[in-house]
Amino acid sequence: MRLIDLARRYYESYETGDKAFVEGNMADGFAFTSPFDDGIGRDEYFARCWPNHASHRKFHFEAIMEEGDVVLVVYRLEMHFPNTVHPDASFRNAERLTFEKGKLKSVDVFFGDPPGGLTRRQFAEQSGAA
Repeated sequence: MRLIDLARRYYESYETGDKAFVEGNMADGFAFTSPFDDGIGRDEYFARCWPNHASHRKFHFEAIMEEGDVVLVVYRLEMHFPNTVHPDASFRNAERLTFEKGKLKSVDVFFGDPPGGLTRRQFAEQSGAA
């Protein structure tokens, strides 16, 4: 399977709640980095990030490209319901997924300023990332 297809399947797993796929396709030493998470490992990733899958309805890919062991993805996520942080029930992110021997080694998430004039701290607290 091409890495770009594995990347798509990773996002689909968030839509369907297929945690087993994500767990089975992570490389040893997996690390997740975002503006609120600095290289957290597998256990903390599943504790902090996976519970959010319940709010994810559909990833709409705006750009996806593969170069070597890296897949770059830009998406708009349609959520099941709005929340304080995302009152429009959607948001956009860019992510760099790095693979090692066909397994997900790292995810680097990039997004802009918090919505609605919130500070980064307020955003982190309201989104559950703090």
